[in-house]
Amino acid sequence: MDVDRSDNVWVFSDGPHPVIQFDRSGRFLQAWPEFLGKKPHGLRVGPDGNIWTVDLETHRVMKWTPDGRLIMLLGTGAPAADNNAKYAFNRPATLNFGPEGDLFVADGYGNSRVVHYSRDGEYLGQWGTKGTGDGEFNLVHDVALDSTGRVYVADRMNNRVQIFDQQGKFLGKWTDLGVVQGLYYVKSEGVLYMCDLNARVLKVNLDGKVLGVIGSFGKSPGKLDIPHYLAVDSTGAVYVADFRNWRVEKFVSK
Repeated sequence: MDVDRSDNVWVFSDGPHPVIQFDRSGRFLQAWPEFLGKKPHGLRVGPDGNIWTVDLETHRVMKWTPDGRLIMLLGTGAPAADNNAKYAFNRPATLNFGPEGDLFVADGYGNSRVVHYSRDGEYLGQWGTKGTGDGEFNLVHDVALDSTGRVYVADRMNNRVQIFDQQGKFLGKWTDLGVVQGLYYVKSEGVLYMCDLNARVLKVNLDGKVLGVIGSFGKSPGKLDIPHYLAVDSTGAVYVADFRNWRVEKFVSK
C-alpha cells in the first residue's frame, strides 16, 4: 500500500479487484477492472504519480497510470534462473525510488538481492547473496531511501535492517528492532516507520533509536496481526496493511 500526493490511499490485495484507491477517510474512489498478475504483493506510488506493482507469482514489476493503463513491465513472467539475472526476478517483494526516480527492487522471496534500475527500466546494478553475513540477505522484504540517498533494507528472516549506499556498499545494520517487514521514510521528520512482525509499528530515527511504538497483538480496532506494509501521509497519519486482520488501519496522533 501507499499514499499519493493528494493523500489518497492505494491498496494492493488478493481480492477480485487487486488495485483499489480510497480517499484519506476510507471512501472508495476507484478499482481497476483488470490486472495482469497472479499474486499481488508490493505497491508504491512513483515520484511522477504513476503506480508501480510487484507480483510474486508472475515475477514482475509493472508501472501503470493511475487509471490502470500499463506503461512499463520488468520481468519475464518466469522465475530468474539465478541471483544474477538483469531483467528477471524470483518472487520479488516490492520496490522503492531513488532521488532521480530510479528503482530499487527487493527481489527477495526467491532471490536474495536488491536490483537497481534507471527510471526508464535500464539495469544499473545489484547487490546481495543468500546468507547471514554483512551484505547478505535472507528474504529482502522492503527497501527505503533517506534524503541523503542511503538505502535501508528489511532483511526479514535475518531479523535486521541493513544499510547501504546506492552502489551496495555496506554501511551498517540494526539488529534489535524485531522482525522488520515494511519500511517507510518520512522526510519531514527524518525518521523511518517500520512494520515489525511482532504486531507493532516502530518509529525509528536514522541512528536506529526507537522513538515510538504503535499497536499490539489483537483483532479489535487499533490492534494488529502481522502488519505487512505501511505508509504515512502528509499529515503524519500512519496507514498499516494489517495482513491477518484483512484490513487497513489508520493511526493519527492525538
